[in-house]
Amino acid sequence: MLQLSYEAYTLKFKQPSGTSRGVLREKKIWITTIWDSENPSTKGKGECNPLVGLSIDDVPEYEEKLKHVCDNFYNYQEDMYRKLIHFPSIYFGIEMALLDLERGGNQVYFNTPLIKFKQPIKINGLIWMGEESFMLDQIEQKLANGFTCLKMKIGAIDFEKEKSILASIRKRFSAEDLELRVDANGGFLADEALQKLNELDQFDIHSIEQPIQQKQIQQMQRLCVESPIPIALDEELIGVKSIEEKRELLETILPQYIILKPSLIGGFKGSMEWIQLAGELSIPWWITSALESNIGLNAIAQFTSTLYNPLPQGLGTGGLYTNNFKSPLNLQGELLYYEE
Repeated sequence: MLQLSYEAYTLKFKQPSGTSRGVLREKKIWITTIWDSENPSTKGKGECNPLVGLSIDDVPEYEEKLKHVCDNFYNYQEDMYRKLIHFPSIYFGIEMALLDLERGGNQVYFNTPLIKFKQPIKINGLIWMGEESFMLDQIEQKLANGFTCLKMKIGAIDFEKEKSILASIRKRFSAEDLELRVDANGGFLADEALQKLNELDQFDIHSIEQPIQQKQIQQMQRLCVESPIPIALDEELIGVKSIEEKRELLETILPQYIILKPSLIGGFKGSMEWIQLAGELSIPWWITSALESNIGLNAIAQFTSTLYNPLPQGLGTGGLYTNNFKSPLNLQGELLYYEE
């Protein structure tokens, strides 16, 4: 009989990391362990990673729910995705651990080119929000490391200063040499978003993630038509549960891209639902980690590798913490490798 347990763990940021939802200094996660009572020496590991203020399962009773699932795991195993539809990160932590257990408990979750053929994943260089000097320092470091795609979070400092930073990058690197993505995390007001997008257009931006807050469907649909910069839905996908709701959202908004964070949208199963629907509508996508520890990041990277997506992926958060777990992933420039 399968047994499930969990352990809480607090990750400590190396330096405060700014987002549109505030500055992060630490982050709580829960590590799941699954084993068969007849073979307790082989165990699968997973990670439950809700994001404060963003995940639909960021609720006071989160750990109580996780404990209930562990204590009554037999009752959840059939149709687990549906039963945990309101707790996508708990589902993901269990889904991850089950995949690990199936393959021997060595945190090898997929038969993936990343491992099998040592085929790396190209990632974007993430520029965190903060003071202008801090953001510029990050950019210089990423450029020195050879990144050809940068993703800059905007909305924390003065918009004119953010434009100034983008202008300084473009003076040195053309769009052919350096792809620029920006992430507003819903930071623009709906009635000012188009004006700001028009102002940003001069910097040859590849795409902007979630320019306005989610659940403003008509405003987002209009922006996707009128914006000079391609729009990528991110937070908009969170909490959309059924296949029918997902299809309706994509068909209504028709975004230029969608971005998938498995911890927030029901793990690999939830991600594949979005990928299949996006494929029907010819909407490109990429996958992004969401402040997971190296346990979750490793699993997400392996999953990403199986999908052969040529776009730079958002998997560059492995070095954020002082007390992270040991990882087989190794970042060389902009390429993420698996090293046993």
